[in-house]
Amino acid sequence: MRRLIINADDFGLTAGINSAILKAHLEGVVTSATLMATARAFDQAAALAPSTPDLGVGCHVTLVDGSPLLQPSQVPTLIEGRDSVRFYRSSGAFAWHTITRHINPAHIESEAAAQIHRLQAAGISVTHVDTHKHSHILPQVLQPLVRAAQACGGRKIRNPFEPLRLNGLLRHPQLWKRWIQFRTLSTLAQAFCKTVKNAGMITTDGIIGMVATGALDEELFRSLIENLPDGTWEFVCHPGYNDPELQSLRTRLRKSREQELKILTAPATRELLERNQVELISYHDLT
Repeated sequence: MRRLIINADDFGLTAGINSAILKAHLEGVVTSATLMATARAFDQAAALAPSTPDLGVGCHVTLVDGSPLLQPSQVPTLIEGRDSVRFYRSSGAFAWHTITRHINPAHIESEAAAQIHRLQAAGISVTHVDTHKHSHILPQVLQPLVRAAQACGGRKIRNPFEPLRLNGLLRHPQLWKRWIQFRTLSTLAQAFCKTVKNAGMITTDGIIGMVATGALDEELFRSLIENLPDGTWEFVCHPGYNDPELQSLRTRLRKSREQELKILTAPATRELLERNQVELISYHDLT
């Protein structure tokens, strides 16, 4: 039996991304989304969410490449420099400062809780949590994130580990480096499962599509679905419109967002899922 949550990240980042996520849900196969509490189009996304009650909406906790919801003086170790008001721009720099214990776990917990609370204050029943750039793949981030989610009444969290198969990747040399990076980080999977289980939280068997981010096409998506193992999985996607608002932001995902939207709303995609007997669920349904 194979069950799949299709989750759109970056809800709230721009108005175009908000529109694309709703289109991918109403006209396509997206079942859940994660909302960024500190993003520029948060208010619009929060206002739109009640119109799609079947769309599970979680919190896309941002701890890197963005700005804190709390005052920088409240979370100083998360801030890039003494004269800055922003998080570390680089995931590598954030990871290094986390691993070397220069980032205070209490600051991660406080900021994560503040972001989750903002969604709840907007009337959103938060179905789950994950993190921008998958930063909770690190145990030093996962543990305070779990505490923050629990304090806010949350019990579901993304499993950021992917069954790393080479099917379809050989013709994408630009993805080989990402494959090696996540292959190295997969050694942390056992610790993740133990932490989540001990906290009494719920997660999936893992995710698919993380390595393919930015390069997804119909053939690669088909390979992912046809090789999906038994169990409950999450497909991570980033639909959007490559409009002037997106182009003004610092992101590597531009044209790829429109390509993903096309895949997610194509009739052939639903047919592919049905042919492979993959049941679509949302984070609402994850038990």
